[in-house]
Amino acid sequence: MQIRADMDRKEALALLQECDLLTLGEKANEIRQKLHPENKVTFVVDRNVNYTNVCESRCSFCAFYRDFDAVDAYLLDHETILAKVAELVEQGGTQLLMQGGLHPKLGLDYFTELFQKIKKQFPQVQNHSLSPAEIFHLAEQSSLSIKETLACLQHAGLDSLPGGGAEILVDEVRQAISPRKIGWQQWREVMLVAASLGMLTTATMMFGSKETPQQIIEHIFRIKEMQTAGSSFSAFIPWTYQPGNTQLGGDTSTGVEYLKVLALSRIILDNIPNVQASWVTQGAKLAQVALFFGANDLGGTMLEENVVAAAGCSFRMSRQEMIDLIKGAGFEAAQRNTAYGLINS
Repeated sequence: MQIRADMDRKEALALLQECDLLTLGEKANEIRQKLHPENKVTFVVDRNVNYTNVCESRCSFCAFYRDFDAVDAYLLDHETILAKVAELVEQGGTQLLMQGGLHPKLGLDYFTELFQKIKKQFPQVQNHSLSPAEIFHLAEQSSLSIKETLACLQHAGLDSLPGGGAEILVDEVRQAISPRKIGWQQWREVMLVAASLGMLTTATMMFGSKETPQQIIEHIFRIKEMQTAGSSFSAFIPWTYQPGNTQLGGDTSTGVEYLKVLALSRIILDNIPNVQASWVTQGAKLAQVALFFGANDLGGTMLEENVVAAAGCSFRMSRQEMIDLIKGAGFEAAQRNTAYGLINS
């Protein structure tokens, strides 16, 4: 079975369903070595700050969200968030990832004022925050266009946009697991507008819930086509659905299935430079294996993470543990910033 980057959807589906794991992995590793011949694996020291758990989207796969009037619903004030950023800086962190929910009472002012404070007090921190769903929600609440909303946030201090909320970029799947969330074309619009404003972005994929193999392939190809159309994706991060404590429940993908999707992503996405392994959902050992199946980056050390942890998946990693993990797999560990520039190489 021929494996090449310019395959079409039909060929990719056949590989996902019929090709053996090691053959796919070997090809993905070959591509990874050509793109990143220096034998380095990168990571970023970051913190995920979940500013609220209130979310009108109420996705069935999410164990983190709460209704507005829930006993344990919360919204962090600016002072609390600034204290968390200060802790990040004290530990040598460079990236802040703020994500929450679609809060019905939270307007654009909350974010513009907060981002201005963060940029003023911690100019060395890359504000890599919000998601297309949150941007779309804020635009609707403010009666602004996507471009106006993003430009306002960018002016206030938002540096780059993570690719959260992508799930599977097929509306049939989105209607089944997150019917109140934006559709795939709206996700695409936000990302293309962000790129047009000069903002760096990333792309994700959550699989293992209700999608078919065909829909996984469709997602990967839509990401590739967005990049061709002008997106600014610096990395692709596939990760698996975590069923614990969720309304959706059920099972998720196996480790073998994760590695096959990861490898195939590296092969197909020849216009995206980095592929990130998800140690948060897969654990440290499988993350090491992923480095031989196309991944060249292990993402963030995550001083704090609450969303995946709410589903009962709470792997933790210090900076030194990350370095040891990478070295244990036979690579050189290199700390990076959000733009994949090396800090301590």
